[in-house]
Amino acid sequence: MNVIDHFKDPKTHFSFELLPPLKGHNLENIYKTIDNLMEFDPLNINITYHQEEIIFKKLESGLHERKSIRKRPGTVAISAAIKYHYPDVHVVPHIICGGFSKDATEYALIDLHFLGIEDLLVLRGDPLKNQRNFIPETDGHANASELVKQVKNMNNGIYLDKKTENNAKTNFTIGVAGYPEKHMEAPNMETDLQYLKAKVDAGAEYIVTQMFFDNQNFFNFVDKCRKIGINVPIIPGLKPITTLKDLALLPKVFSIDIPDELVKKLEACKTNQDAFNAGVEWGISQSQELIEYGVPALHFFTIGISDNIKAIAKEIF
Repeated sequence: MNVIDHFKDPKTHFSFELLPPLKGHNLENIYKTIDNLMEFDPLNINITYHQEEIIFKKLESGLHERKSIRKRPGTVAISAAIKYHYPDVHVVPHIICGGFSKDATEYALIDLHFLGIEDLLVLRGDPLKNQRNFIPETDGHANASELVKQVKNMNNGIYLDKKTENNAKTNFTIGVAGYPEKHMEAPNMETDLQYLKAKVDAGAEYIVTQMFFDNQNFFNFVDKCRKIGINVPIIPGLKPITTLKDLALLPKVFSIDIPDELVKKLEACKTNQDAFNAGVEWGISQSQELIEYGVPALHFFTIGISDNIKAIAKEIF
């Protein structure tokens, strides 16, 4: 079975996303985070991917040398380690356009298929810090729809060399990202929904949303998706508030709104612990309403912190 099969269940599943550790760290911290949440029977664990950063080092000659810096271990390696440490949990690595040529993508997919990892979340990825706009690699994909098509082709035994004989057919499930308050680069919501539909038409089988704090935004998003023919499962992505800084940081970084009721709760907090507790309280209420709505799963973004998610899960699962 894959994650799509489980989304047909009548119950709401629990899942979460992990950020690979910085280089120099080992898997023990990741295992601690996972162990902290295993009592809630997670359906899947997503592993994010972060492309290498580019810096320019000034040489004595006055010229600049381009250097690539990778700050985190590879997602394929981490996914394999988690799969074999927790065999009953689906591991869902992120596959992105940024930093990958089509050939490099094919090699990564071949490795994942070899390891028995068959669930993917396919994303364009963010621009590098020194880029105003996303710039694909030479012979890379410019958007997630193109990347979805490559994965779908491999599922049909069609590789980049176009030869189909003797090519193993992969069996990847394909998830993509959706944005209840629209992607920050989209000119409007309607255009963003058409981009999302293009990903589904290309072969995406489910959608995981960007974080949101107002469930009505999610409900409206689902209604709009259904009206334009997007009928795949839509999984809400949730990120509990953890510190006082989140009030200003999250809207700026992720281009999302925080509802006025939650803003007032956070403004009344005196300490980060108060904000953490308010985030848990809001997360419980938000999750309960989403379960009543009938979502297939609740997907939590840990970003290195899981105690708040554990507190929420204890109340709802």
